Amino acid sequence: MAKTKSKFICQSCGYESPKWMGKCPGCGAWNTMSEEVIKQSARHRVTFHHTESSKMSKPTSINTIETVMEPRIRTSLTEFNRVLGSGIVKGSLVLIGGDPGIGKSTLLLQVSSQLANQNYDVLYISGEESVKQTKIRADRLGIQSENLYVLAETDLDYISKAISEMNPSFVVIDSIQTIYHSDISSAPGSVSQVRECTAELMRIAKTKGIAIFIVGHVTKEGSIAGPRILEHMVDTVLYFEGERHHTYRILRAVKNRFGSTNEMGIFEMKESGLEEVLNPSEIFLEQRSKGASGSTVVASMEGTRPVLVEIQALIAPTSFGNPRRMATGVDHNRVSLLMAVLEKRVGLLLQNQDAYVKVAGGVKLDEPAIDLAVSISIASSFKDQPTKGTDVFIGEVGLTGEVRRVSRIEQRVQEAAKLGFKRVILPKANVGGWQAPKGVEIVGVDDVFEALQFALGG
Repeated sequence: MAKTKSKFICQSCGYESPKWMGKCPGCGAWNTMSEEVIKQSARHRVTFHHTESSKMSKPTSINTIETVMEPRIRTSLTEFNRVLGSGIVKGSLVLIGGDPGIGKSTLLLQVSSQLANQNYDVLYISGEESVKQTKIRADRLGIQSENLYVLAETDLDYISKAISEMNPSFVVIDSIQTIYHSDISSAPGSVSQVRECTAELMRIAKTKGIAIFIVGHVTKEGSIAGPRILEHMVDTVLYFEGERHHTYRILRAVKNRFGSTNEMGIFEMKESGLEEVLNPSEIFLEQRSKGASGSTVVASMEGTRPVLVEIQALIAPTSFGNPRRMATGVDHNRVSLLMAVLEKRVGLLLQNQDAYVKVAGGVKLDEPAIDLAVSISIASSFKDQPTKGTDVFIGEVGLTGEVRRVSRIEQRVQEAAKLGFKRVILPKANVGGWQAPKGVEIVGVDDVFEALQFALGG
């Protein structure tokens, strides 16, 4: 008989301990250590045999290895293709995480239907819904395809057999927290089950050349439930973001071995399913208030795509001993840093003011090029002077108040010109070497003080 032993594993980070502890040493979470019985025989090494021979592979010189461009399989959703790196790669393992009810199953069912309409066999495995429930959702989305097969199963052994017998081109697992391995005695969704099931699915994807999509639930902290090792094992990690009560959804790549990790796809949830938004800048600016102080527009790069987003700031006298600093969509520490620069280099007395900064539309911006727009928004609200509605601000702000160079300035300015903006205030180091669009005035500035003179004074 196989030997068994008991371990206590943190269900948040995967930390293992021979004894129970109230607080996990790995992530600091309380009451997350649960006992799991592990069979020694269940532990196996995952190997990928690229040839039919079972002999041990030998080291090969990198100069003798032939490179082959992996063909990409594209769907009808160009936003989905962009996030994946221009298409789906055969034999890849893709993890899609998101809050419950955000639309992960809807997105994958639509993608499965589009792939099936291209004469690819697609196997949709549902561990949370029955076959009839999946059919009801497919009818609501208007999905009808002979090449789309649905299986309601949670046992990984039966799933492996079904994949071997059918040999589809694509497989969808919805979700990995409901799948269990019969050799492991712990409950489905535990660290051991998620790790072993993902390793087995990875072996199937690599050896058979099947692209597998895995749905992962997200915890309250925003990370995929289960251990972080799940993200290390897969080829691509996508997060489906957005508010359940709003119609817009953002698909963002966090890890991608076949493309950029900064790409973003925007969808709109409608009664007939998800529809892609081809011009997100127009969506983010459609409800912008005209003549209101504290509002600016920045051209931010999301991967290879420039997106125009409105940044709003509200500065009000504090009624507490310590002023409040709140930020939504931008880093809280960055807002505090920029306010310190404005106070020291420009002379704005902000130490007794509450500050609230928000990126409209629910987008999260983390690139340095938004610093100037955030600074102008704060100063505009503090002085109660609105900026011009046709201005766009681009630039990184240093601690000495200088405005530093940013990348891909030409693409940002062209996006601003496309939406009718007339003036772009940007770093002086970015002026020259490229042709500005007709009808757009380019203003180069050296520091924040000079940028404020143009933004609020002229």
